[in-house]
Amino acid sequence: MSRTTLDRVLAAGPVLHRGRDGDYRALAWTAGEPHRVRRELVGRAWEPPRRGVRALACLAHVTDLQLADVCSPARFEFFHRFEADPRMRALVPMHRPQEALTAHAVDALVRTLNGLAGAPRTGEPLQVVVTTGDAIDNAQWNELELFLAVLRGGAVSPGAGLTAYDGVQASGWPHDLFWRPDDDGGLYRERFGFPARPGLLEAAFAAFPAEGLQVPWLGCHGNHEALIQGVGVPTPALAEVLGAGRKPVDVDPGLALDDALALFTHSSEVFTTAVSRPVTPVADRRFIDRRSFVAAHLADPGQPAGHGFTEDNLREGTAHYAWDGVPGVRVVCLDTTRVTGGAAGSVDAAQARWLEERLREVSSSAPGPDGTRVATGNADRLVVLLSHHGSSTLTRSDALGGRPAAGDDALGAPELLRLLHRWPNVVLWLNGHTHVSEVRAWAHPSEPGRGLWEVATCAVVDWPGQARLVEVLDNGDGTLSLVCTMVDHGSPARPPGAADPAAGEPAALAALHRELSANVPWAGLGSPLAGTPADRNVELVVRAPF
Repeated sequence: MSRTTLDRVLAAGPVLHRGRDGDYRALAWTAGEPHRVRRELVGRAWEPPRRGVRALACLAHVTDLQLADVCSPARFEFFHRFEADPRMRALVPMHRPQEALTAHAVDALVRTLNGLAGAPRTGEPLQVVVTTGDAIDNAQWNELELFLAVLRGGAVSPGAGLTAYDGVQASGWPHDLFWRPDDDGGLYRERFGFPARPGLLEAAFAAFPAEGLQVPWLGCHGNHEALIQGVGVPTPALAEVLGAGRKPVDVDPGLALDDALALFTHSSEVFTTAVSRPVTPVADRRFIDRRSFVAAHLADPGQPAGHGFTEDNLREGTAHYAWDGVPGVRVVCLDTTRVTGGAAGSVDAAQARWLEERLREVSSSAPGPDGTRVATGNADRLVVLLSHHGSSTLTRSDALGGRPAAGDDALGAPELLRLLHRWPNVVLWLNGHTHVSEVRAWAHPSEPGRGLWEVATCAVVDWPGQARLVEVLDNGDGTLSLVCTMVDHGSPARPPGAADPAAGEPAALAALHRELSANVPWAGLGSPLAGTPADRNVELVVRAPF
């Protein structure tokens, strides 16, 4: 049986290598974290009942895998050269030292979820895994194929079509900006103590057998599924660069960077006109749109059919859906991505109207024009909302912070929360995007005791690379508990050394992915990504809506 963070937690271990600007540390298991009860929506006097608790649902939340074609000509890793330039702040970083190993980390997490004998509080089996977007990194078809292959199981080529690494971490690449495992570690060793790992890139690109997820899973459309590096609109000119056998390695020195974000959002090809070098082409390197993203899920043989997406989505060019595969619960997935560019999200008016219709279908009463409740004749069900963006990143402003992005009737976070508060059966909102584990209580503005919980989960691609289990319980006292438990993948805390024959095994590469991510200076152990104890193993209590 897989263990959870109730049993043990990963934390900083001993220093392995010292650097000028920081030390490279091992990870070590420490004592587990118990559940913390959060009573913001029910009052301090509430106490957990001793009997009469009934399990309603059990799901796992996984988000921001960002499986990447790490050698893509349409990735702009050389932007790291401008990491200290405030004009480029919104566009860096664009590379992670661990990114060539992400497929192994995803497979390790899948194996851990498959190995759960039951939910930690109730012992109930896992019913569904929900994802909330950014499964891929750069809106590319070969990345989407890699994601589906890992979750489907069988032989997987982590190089997204390449059999040998041909990118910025290879020896001899211009600019000493990246961790070079086949060398002595390069500048990353000098500054941050990153180790030499000869042969790592070869091992990272070797095909391996993925186990495949053995429970149903649901998809979600995120900004990295639609936009270059999650920000820029794919243009015909950049599509030509993507399909060519050359990769840009620097910015034209004559290019004005004062409007770098606007340039990248709408004309990213202007950053490809300077120096480039030959790279191995890949036949399936092409940009995807919303329809092709949905079509790939519909064609996948896994369960449920379409992974939530429907033929209506394909016909209409949409990516929002409702799924009723858990008894008594409706899962509603929104598409908050702006295909017009920019990392932030919003909900257009048509989708908001669709959302209200789906909520009415599972509510015995609906808000009338005068604010009173009107009977609908429908049976009540709880609602779990999924979206890529959460309350901190849903905004009506456009990509550059100016005019409304999708018309005056677009919904940002305040407008969406007002809509959700009209429907008391919406008790949980799961999202990602920020890569930070965070839990927020949203009390109803005028009805004490009512509200919903917003739960964001950390990214698989970054530290700490966890999933979140969510158990929905009826406490039998007029309240529900949403019991959240973080799950680390079951690979070793400390990977084998470079000379160990096991160093190239998939579990060892997953362990190294996590250790590397823990040591990334801007996003590792010292960062806020893991959240606080009040954002991780928590029992979130809410008044039962019916």
